Amino acid sequence: MLPPARRGRRLALPALLSLLTCSLAFALVSEDVKKEARQSKNLEKSDISKKNDIDLKEIVFVIQSQSNSFHVKKAEQLKQSILKQSTDLTQEMPTVLLLHQLAQQEGVWTILPLLPHFSVTYSRNSSWIFFCEEDTRIQIVQLLETLRRYDPSKEWFLGKALHDEESTIIHHYAFSENPTVFKYPDLAAGWALSIPLVNKLTKRLKSESLKSDFTIDLKHEIALYIWDGGDGLPLTPVPEFCTDIVGSSCATSFQSSLPLCGNPVKKEDIFVAVKTCKKFHGDRIPIVKQTWAGQAGHLEYYSDYADNSIPTVDLGIPNTDRGHCGKTFAILERFLNHSHDKIPWLVIVDDDTLISISRLRHLLSCYDTREPVFLGERYGYGLGTGGYSYVTGGGGMVFSKEAIRRLLASKCRCYSNDAPDDMVLGMCFSGLGIPVTHSPLFHQARPVDYPKDYLSHQVPVSFHKHWNIDPVKVYFTWLAPDEEDRARQQSRRGLREEL
Repeated sequence: MLPPARRGRRLALPALLSLLTCSLAFALVSEDVKKEARQSKNLEKSDISKKNDIDLKEIVFVIQSQSNSFHVKKAEQLKQSILKQSTDLTQEMPTVLLLHQLAQQEGVWTILPLLPHFSVTYSRNSSWIFFCEEDTRIQIVQLLETLRRYDPSKEWFLGKALHDEESTIIHHYAFSENPTVFKYPDLAAGWALSIPLVNKLTKRLKSESLKSDFTIDLKHEIALYIWDGGDGLPLTPVPEFCTDIVGSSCATSFQSSLPLCGNPVKKEDIFVAVKTCKKFHGDRIPIVKQTWAGQAGHLEYYSDYADNSIPTVDLGIPNTDRGHCGKTFAILERFLNHSHDKIPWLVIVDDDTLISISRLRHLLSCYDTREPVFLGERYGYGLGTGGYSYVTGGGGMVFSKEAIRRLLASKCRCYSNDAPDDMVLGMCFSGLGIPVTHSPLFHQARPVDYPKDYLSHQVPVSFHKHWNIDPVKVYFTWLAPDEEDRARQQSRRGLREEL
């Protein structure tokens, strides 16, 4: 005879079998319900696509181009790619615009001042304004399918979402309590505004002027303006807007290799000027020498004190706590009048700038030294009211000799030794009709100040500041060349965890 417990267990078997049968039946029914729900969702998506069936002619493509000849060429190539794909689809041609051709005003690159033009010109016959960079790669068929998911009669702000990992100075420490909550678009993946949203933003722009004097990080500032303190529209993340190609569903991708046009510029063709002062000789200069100085063919340290052990050059300009305009213009004069005539490039950096000279040599191979080139990370001042663009100094300022020659031939100079050198230079070049050439590979801040996904598709040329980081580690993680100088490396995926 079985013990009571075993007897109870045997008596429970029929009930258990009954329970298992019911559970199986319920699972099968549940799976059928899920399948029907998926089919319903697919039909719904199909109906949405039919309802929102748009043609290519309803998309206005805006390539965020620049007037420098190298960038014009890249933008034209992308334009031809868009038009060729459109021809293959036997659809009416879309409108493809090059940003630098749209207006002569200084601030067209900030996009917002152009929205009234887009509203007046395209609101009647278009549904979308799609923005992309020169190196964005677009699959037209996938892009059409993606945009058809969104009702073009409604307001939409679409893009690949980025967010800050921690509050950062380049965003004025916005959303400091929870930096990840605010999403803004990765411009490299492309981003889109529906025409109803363009019209709404146009009304706002006409009724109130842009509030910020400075344009620092365009993608973040556009998202802030559209969000409007919570009264506007947040970014809608679109997984098909890609930078890395992660699958056949990607409507866009991004060419993340470093530009190379022929052979890299010889290191002897680049003169590097490091701005420093006596109080930083002992801690910052050793880091420069330990990291990137050995890559430079010509390098001088400019200070307020001649130290033969480094050595430094005393320019006779007193050190200032900020600005350094007097020192920078003295460097420009010295380069033009006392350096070797055959050196076509000058790079001015701070003593806490980390830079890859080998990558810079690749990049400069794409620029014509006969042109007046002023290259670096572009910021803007007062662009909503006729201001100017400038290269922010911390990430490094690159000048062709022709740009320096034209600058010094003009009457434009510092209004004081401690004036902000980068802004004065921007104002001077703007007055001369010489535009800033922007490269996102130069960085005014540290790697930790940028989203991981943003840096993952870059081959950076520079970073700035030693604050709360190990600058030597940052250099060897992000900027140091390996034995084959893989500046054109495939991606930065393996380095995401280093941040």
